[in-house]
Amino acid sequence: MLEPDILKDGEITLLLNDVATLYGYDFSQYSRASLKRRLNRICLVDRFSSFAELRYRVVNDASYLQRFVEEITVNVTEMFRDPGFYKTLRNEVIPRLGTYPLIRIWIAGCSTGEEAYSVAILLKEANLYHKSLMYATDINPSVLEKAARGIFPLSQMRLYSENYILSGGKSDFSTYYVAGYDNVKFDACLKERMIFSTHNLVSDTSFNEFQLILCRNVLIYFDKELQDRVFRVFDESLQNLGYLALGTKETLRFSPLENRYRQLKDEKIWRKH
Repeated sequence: MLEPDILKDGEITLLLNDVATLYGYDFSQYSRASLKRRLNRICLVDRFSSFAELRYRVVNDASYLQRFVEEITVNVTEMFRDPGFYKTLRNEVIPRLGTYPLIRIWIAGCSTGEEAYSVAILLKEANLYHKSLMYATDINPSVLEKAARGIFPLSQMRLYSENYILSGGKSDFSTYYVAGYDNVKFDACLKERMIFSTHNLVSDTSFNEFQLILCRNVLIYFDKELQDRVFRVFDESLQNLGYLALGTKETLRFSPLENRYRQLKDEKIWRKH
């Protein structure tokens, strides 16, 4: 088994070039520190004894690619994560979206879908879901399959329920799902207006015009140049007076687009003007 933190920068570059050439996934502008951590973790968990062994497996086993992409693109999420953020979304953003005849929302880097279902619940409770269209996208097809199923661990529901209440939720959270054994399945009506689709923030372009874009805790894994590229894609995809929502450690400040947006209060939500 490879010793922890033994991958060299040159080896990582070689591997990323292989993945881009063979499979079309470009991770070259991901944060190098984050990549190093994730690749070392793969070597540890999958018991590769050398860099050559890892590279051989990635290059020669296309079925292993899905596992590789899952490890590189960190999928850590929860429903109503950072309840203060969702409270601002509920009280200040959603009511303004209600003035549009059709509400279009993009959840970029949606992972296994917890955030998409959280936003769907907000829209339901504002009686706006019927005139909404939600695009939930991710680079990774396997996490999108999980998101589309709407099945989550029962063990998470206490935390999700607490988050929901702290975000200003008034209903009994358990009315949104049916529990069975160790999992819960969320009500199918929550995905009636959702479209799950693959989209690569590194290489793909704008595909619609939205009033709200959420991309939370994704950009922290990108270098500055790639962050600025993604911001341009979001800017091209956002209507005037639309909203862009980022994660707690992410910001539009110091980006070339900063002066085109105004931040709402203390939350990581910006309005385009």
